[in-house]
Amino acid sequence: MSNRLFQGVIHQMKDAVDRTIGVIDETAITIACSELGKIGEVNEEITTDMMNSSEAFAIGGYTFQSFGNKPRMEYAVFVEGTDDLARKYCALLSVSMTSIKHYYDEKYDRGNFIKNVILDNILPGDIYLKSRELRFNSDVSRVCMLLRITSKTDISIYDIIQNLFPYKSKDFIININETDIAIVKEIRSSITAEDLEKLSSSIVDTLSTEFYTHAVVGIGTRVTSIKDLARSFKEAQIALEVGKVFDTERTIMRYENLGIARLIYQLPTTLCEMFLREVFCRGSIESLDQETLFTIQRFFENNLNVSETSRKLFVHRNTLVYRLDKIKKLTGLDLREFEDAIVFKVALMVKKYLTANPVKY
Repeated sequence: MSNRLFQGVIHQMKDAVDRTIGVIDETAITIACSELGKIGEVNEEITTDMMNSSEAFAIGGYTFQSFGNKPRMEYAVFVEGTDDLARKYCALLSVSMTSIKHYYDEKYDRGNFIKNVILDNILPGDIYLKSRELRFNSDVSRVCMLLRITSKTDISIYDIIQNLFPYKSKDFIININETDIAIVKEIRSSITAEDLEKLSSSIVDTLSTEFYTHAVVGIGTRVTSIKDLARSFKEAQIALEVGKVFDTERTIMRYENLGIARLIYQLPTTLCEMFLREVFCRGSIESLDQETLFTIQRFFENNLNVSETSRKLFVHRNTLVYRLDKIKKLTGLDLREFEDAIVFKVALMVKKYLTANPVKY
């Protein structure tokens, strides 16, 4: 916040208010005053509790009224005198300064600018103009990560994440809603995708072990232009949604690693339903019991290896072959054949996608 902005308002008001008026910051230093000689003075009698109070208070012949962002007030106005008129002047000054501060923050705050960029609330042509106005480095590599809280908590996760990223000029923490927090991080060329996964894992582990809060993280792709941050943010959203459908056990989902699941997510549901009808024309997928589906899952996990799968399932090889033959009879697909196995794998994923009915971005 510019002290000159406060001083300009005080200068305009000093003729209307026939008393000494001014503004102090959270450390009780006078940063603006109708008597220029008082700027820079420190009032050591003012405590943090006084600054954070919503009520006016009087010290040393002056009345003070705090203003700023609750619960931590950043500034206070003061008026000479301790009478009712001084309190009224204080109240009026507080309202004026609060409005000016909100306008300044809205217009010049970089965090608000980044939020508008990732949410597509700013025209592409205005992005570079605004970034130059804010002296914002718009051509460095950045990535969007989206943290989603999956368990109820009374703790301010936003404040915790802010403390984990101390470089406010390079990294931006943005509250999207009550469950989602976006992290826009500047990254060097030496930072790999695996490094970002490790960083995300450390955030999730910290929230889980220290604050008993469960969370998942979606990671978008690296972008080198600020106008592409919206795309990276949408990719992080898609990564979370796709992970929620196809891989519920993972807490870190990277858009680049979604593979065929990303393709299925982008398909129309009508096309998916038609595909399932064609694949299972001989019999419904619902005709397969849980034991059979579990066998199929293990068969895929062991790269279609009959011997290895039977060993992992603790069943005789012939028993597994019998189950695979049963699947072939029901569906017409022989999972021992690579092409049939691919079709069946995709069909299972499509079925899971239709059942989940995820939110699309």
